Amino acid sequence: MDTMRERFAAIVSRLLDEDARLAVVLAEIGKDGFADAARAHPDRVINVGIREQLLVGVGGGLALTRMRPILHTFASFLIERPFEQIKLDFGHQGMGGVLVSAAGSYDWPAGGYTHMAPGDVALLDTLDGWTVHVPGHPDEAETLLRDAAAAGDDSVYVRLSAHANSAPRDIAPGRFLTVREGRGGVVIAVGPMLDNVLAAVEGLDVTVLYATTVRPFDERTLRAATAAGAGAGAGGAADVVIVEPYLAGTSTGAVNDTLADRPHRVLGLGIPRRELRRYGTIDEHLAGQGLDPASLRKRIAGFLRR
Repeated sequence: MDTMRERFAAIVSRLLDEDARLAVVLAEIGKDGFADAARAHPDRVINVGIREQLLVGVGGGLALTRMRPILHTFASFLIERPFEQIKLDFGHQGMGGVLVSAAGSYDWPAGGYTHMAPGDVALLDTLDGWTVHVPGHPDEAETLLRDAAAAGDDSVYVRLSAHANSAPRDIAPGRFLTVREGRGGVVIAVGPMLDNVLAAVEGLDVTVLYATTVRPFDERTLRAATAAGAGAGAGGAADVVIVEPYLAGTSTGAVNDTLADRPHRVLGLGIPRRELRRYGTIDEHLAGQGLDPASLRKRIAGFLRR
């Protein structure tokens, strides 16, 4: 199976052939995947070198000319380092574009903390109007990338990861997918966390929703899953657990807003703020952060039993 980044390069290279409005802006990282596209479209595949603020500035400038820019580098360099440029060159100017990240929370642990960005979605949440996609499989990444490229002048963030589920799901951009139904609570698995969540809740009477778009938050599907006693805990309150592959609690506010008119409890699981300074493998980081199936089961079951 190809990776999400490999699929990204292949699909966007193809889209460049089909849509003259698209342009790709790189900051050295990922340039090899666009070598053929750069030869075919030298004016629309731009590598600014290791200059991430310039990466965003060039993207914003292209958007001002009504191009549809697609910007790519590691999440820490795409969201955190040039955040002021995102805020001003896209948000303040009222421009849209597609930001496509890699490396995520701990995709390349050997790269150290400079290459980790567990706070990227939470940081982007401070800005208005961004759509955020978190695919869990390369096939889903293709679906979401195509949707983002065709999304008019909207601002879209696509968070790619080396961590992936074993099989794709039949997703629809902007909607949660109901993977299974139960009456003992609702667990929302975001992107590549689905396989671990399904293993963790095996045998538990819970509904599992699969989220590959987290902004805008799919309030309708969550409300339906918690309606009429479904997903209710003690006293009829809705019990919701959301498992995200980035900063824990990033979407608990969205859950609270969705269920503001009814009693509910919410548990946000994800990457804690404490820094793990031993850089092992992705699986070791999952275990160290309590996101492996055994740890998730203990935390989910303990919450739902209260």
